Amino acid sequence: MEEQVGELWHRLVTRLADRSYPQAVVTLAEVERTVGVMFRALGGDGGLQVTSAEQIENQAKRSWLQRLAGSHAKVALAWRDEQFLRLPAIIDCLPERQLNRDLYLWLAALAVAAAVDDGDWFVANQARVQVTLERFPGLVGRYRALVEAHIATRPEPTSLRGAEADAEDAVRAALRTPGSVATLPSAKRPPAPVPLWLHPQPPLAPAASTGADGDPHAASPDGQQRELERLRRQAERVKTPESERGLITVRMENIFTWGEYVNVDRGSEDEDDLDRAEAIARDLDRLAVSRDNKRAAATLRFDLDLPAEAEDDLVIGDGIRLPEWDWKKQRLLADHCRIVPMVSATATPAPLPAHLQRTARRLRNQFQALAPARVWHRAQCDGQEVDLDAYLRFAADREARIAVDADRLYRDMRSGARDLACQLMADLSLSTDTWVNDHHRVIDVVRDSLFLFGEALDATGDRFAIHGFSSRKRDPVRVHTLKSYDEGYDAVVRGRIAAIKPGYYTRMGAAIRHGTRMLTAQPAGRHLLLLLTDGKPNDLDQYEGRYGIEDTRQAVREARKLGVRPFCVTIDAKGNDYLPHLFGKGGYVVIHKPSELPERLPLLYAQLTA
Repeated sequence: MEEQVGELWHRLVTRLADRSYPQAVVTLAEVERTVGVMFRALGGDGGLQVTSAEQIENQAKRSWLQRLAGSHAKVALAWRDEQFLRLPAIIDCLPERQLNRDLYLWLAALAVAAAVDDGDWFVANQARVQVTLERFPGLVGRYRALVEAHIATRPEPTSLRGAEADAEDAVRAALRTPGSVATLPSAKRPPAPVPLWLHPQPPLAPAASTGADGDPHAASPDGQQRELERLRRQAERVKTPESERGLITVRMENIFTWGEYVNVDRGSEDEDDLDRAEAIARDLDRLAVSRDNKRAAATLRFDLDLPAEAEDDLVIGDGIRLPEWDWKKQRLLADHCRIVPMVSATATPAPLPAHLQRTARRLRNQFQALAPARVWHRAQCDGQEVDLDAYLRFAADREARIAVDADRLYRDMRSGARDLACQLMADLSLSTDTWVNDHHRVIDVVRDSLFLFGEALDATGDRFAIHGFSSRKRDPVRVHTLKSYDEGYDAVVRGRIAAIKPGYYTRMGAAIRHGTRMLTAQPAGRHLLLLLTDGKPNDLDQYEGRYGIEDTRQAVREARKLGVRPFCVTIDAKGNDYLPHLFGKGGYVVIHKPSELPERLPLLYAQLTA
């Protein structure tokens, strides 16, 4: 009975204290693509990615009802750094759904002018608003509506005392007339958060996450939710508690909070309740970190599934040095990466898998139409038949006593030539070990795609090569030879494709440069470089995030200058957020259903080479 009464009381107080509008809520997932397009269309940095912002402690004065309910203790505000445009995961602070959606778009426009800063967040945000409204006057009406709707939800100055009331008046005036208030009156507490402005003190850019390749859950809905909920926490180093003391300190007033740190030993247990651990971590604003000499294998588990050296592929040669683009220094770092060519040591010749044979026959029939037609080559020194036209001209000249040579009197039936070479670079990173459905992993889909791609191109007679790549920092970048230009598509190649397995990480710029180097060495009039991947560039070092994005973009530019056409095929659902910055508007395609990749890849090739 006590629990039921307590639960009813909690729900009642929470509902009375809530000042949000759940019926008008808009999530970032709903508008993420629109916001990204608008941000870049207004001149924002094309390399920034849209992601969710962390929640921070709300230090403004809360009503006694909110303090009683424990609500409104945290708030999410927009901010940006060198890699991300961070927006609240949900917005429900305004009474109408359209207003909340407009607030997302307004924040995207405001972030374009985020470089405006003089050290004072209050003045800087007013300056950003002024710059934004001057550059985009069409947003003036939308901004005015957002201001009036937000001010209606702010605490009334009459409900505040002294300097806090003056600060609230200043914020209201600054919202209605940006640039009109030079300073924010000093008060004991800061004013209520302003969701129409950017973060007053944005955290430092967090260390880049491991991304899709390092997170085994990244491709699943649960993994995407974890990615949205990744929060940056303040940390403090503390002394390791003494495990032998055994004293249990209990403070009853803190029994319902995680926020109090008490330096006692709580022991280490093999606890598999990861969801509970993550929930506790999300609630903490500060993490206490200590160091001891005990073995951590009981609490830290890693499943890297990396091959032993004896089971690894064979290394061919000493490696190839390639440069890498440092976007902060705006220059190429010479010989920064080392490509290690490899070939499978355990692959055995294999037939085409039975479940692909029917599709392969259909694709072969379709792609044979792309093969150049056989045509007669006339006036040849030798051939299958006499060229009657050439012989009649020769006979007429002989009768006219004109000295002519009798060495081009034949014709021969030969195949034409498409004068095309294609290089396919397949991403074999750790993320390909994730599951796309109940039966297949990403690596299985990639393997089937390579099988059908080889069958289709073999029917056309085009010169093509297939390589897989993964990396472990800048040295080595492993490039696995599946089919070279000098090899035919046969059982040996199919055996290598069947033997592919997930590797390490995705140093995409190095793979593009190496693929370009191999492709430009081929004597062809057209060069097509296909990149098959399931995520964005990443690696264990600084390559994660903006560094990898800009290096890949520079590698694409270098390839185009050499006459190569790079084209990216990805199954990453968020590919539209960053691929336009890397490959341009028509330089990529996103396959939203990974199971469709095997059949669509050959058809994309047909469209690109038509």
